[in-house]
Amino acid sequence: MRIDDYSFGQIIIDGLVFTRDLLVCNQKVRENWWRKEGHSLAINDIESALQETNPAVLVVGKGKFGMMQILPETEDYLRSKGIRLVAARTSTACEVFNTLQGTRCIMGAFHLTC
Repeated sequence: MRIDDYSFGQIIIDGLVFTRDLLVCNQKVRENWWRKEGHSLAINDIESALQETNPAVLVVGKGKFGMMQILPETEDYLRSKGIRLVAARTSTACEVFNTLQGTRCIMGAFHLTC
């Protein structure tokens, strides 16, 4: 699965256009991903997908301007599970996601707007 392009409010994955935040795992896209607190990433927001996917790396796109924050307890949870966290503005996170594809199990969580 490859991210072809990202711009504010839109991401293109394998030629398909998505306009809502999403999770990418196990070669599937989970559309309309929403967090309990819109600009915070909590454990509950990703826990079921992490359990299903069991990724080595979680790549988080924090938005075009990096507004989404990862809660400290989420970082602690990921560390306790041995999951490497890479968090950056969404444009950079997309590049990292593409680079890591095929090297290990990767999960992406992408906030598309601010």
